[in-house]
Amino acid sequence: MSKQPMKREETLGGTIVHGLPFPAELTPEALNWLRQMLPIRIEQDYAITYLHSYGQDSPWFAGLTNKVLLGNREPETGYTYATPRGHGMYDGGETEWVELPTEGRVHAFTVCHFGSEEFLPETPFVLALIEFEGADTLLLTRLLGLDPDAASLDWIGMPVQAKFLRNAKLKPTDVYFTPA
Repeated sequence: MSKQPMKREETLGGTIVHGLPFPAELTPEALNWLRQMLPIRIEQDYAITYLHSYGQDSPWFAGLTNKVLLGNREPETGYTYATPRGHGMYDGGETEWVELPTEGRVHAFTVCHFGSEEFLPETPFVLALIEFEGADTLLLTRLLGLDPDAASLDWIGMPVQAKFLRNAKLKPTDVYFTPA
């Protein structure tokens, strides 16, 4: 026969309650008051382990980790995508991986004064569409090394160079561009 503990061990942390109103005596009036009590609401952190698969885009992230920029090409037409795409836009056929140059030009840009929670501390920042020699589509990426408060149409067409995070995070932000 295993002996169960007589008392549940308590730990610090989590939700700790102080001063929650409750009647000192459970009279009929007190029980009526409890029926009308506002709901207790708590706010707490919630964490979940999420298994995410990059599926057919996995080679693109492997490329970024190894400081190589990959795109996809439709074998029949030669149409080349600057972002990972496993199948062609028009015929649905499987694409092939190709190495893209690490140099490009700014096609368009915007200054972001607001961003998701991850990027909010970095605002304002420059988000740019980069065009590459031999690619038919553009790559949306961060553009660093320029003052967002001095944005200029002169940036359109500016030569830029890909830079990669030293320690890849397996995110699209593992690559960014700076003026060449």
